[in-house]
Amino acid sequence: MQSWGHDSLFGRRDSLDFPTKSGVLGLLCCARGAGGAEIEWLQAWAELDMQVIAYVPCNQHGEAMLRQPLLRDFQMVGSGYDDLDPWQNLLIPKTSEGKKAVGGGTKMTYRYYLQDMAFAVVLQAPEAYVAAAAVALISPIWDLFLGRKNCVPTEFVYQGQFGSVAEAQQAAHALATKKCRVISFRVIQGEHEGEVLTLNDIPVQFGQHKKYRDRRVTVQKEA
Repeated sequence: MQSWGHDSLFGRRDSLDFPTKSGVLGLLCCARGAGGAEIEWLQAWAELDMQVIAYVPCNQHGEAMLRQPLLRDFQMVGSGYDDLDPWQNLLIPKTSEGKKAVGGGTKMTYRYYLQDMAFAVVLQAPEAYVAAAAVALISPIWDLFLGRKNCVPTEFVYQGQFGSVAEAQQAAHALATKKCRVISFRVIQGEHEGEVLTLNDIPVQFGQHKKYRDRRVTVQKEA
């Protein structure tokens, strides 16, 4: 399962159909053990290219199988805790001022997850950071997740360092073929032929007070 948040609220955690740039760079920060604002580091990646190739399972004839629908998981947050117990009280949702929420601390939430999708993310890296990023992905300091924190990778995240987009895509296709998967769609930066989207997924600042700015991408489906 994967869940790439882009415009979700607390009570409804949607997932985009593909990895966001903020999610990918957040994954890199986890690999590095970087939990601060990371303003300078993020600025170095902001304008660089990121392309995504989406793969779905194929049948014995090499034909793409139908995509699985979004999985919706209903959850109760903050239920069953004793607010008189100092430790349990920390687990009950509160207002930004730390006070009790209106109607009590228990909140109903809906979480959405992609099922059985695989993505090749071709990420252009700053020369000054590329080596350290590769090392961090191979031996991450913190656990890595595919978007939201409970989505654990079932394949190595790092698949190599390449001199061109074409070389990276070729390696991705070879791995997909080995795993009996075929291309469903591509996501490329900028406005091209296809479905153009505006995503608020270029991180400007992480940490406690996160900031993002917009990025235009084009989704191109395979014929």
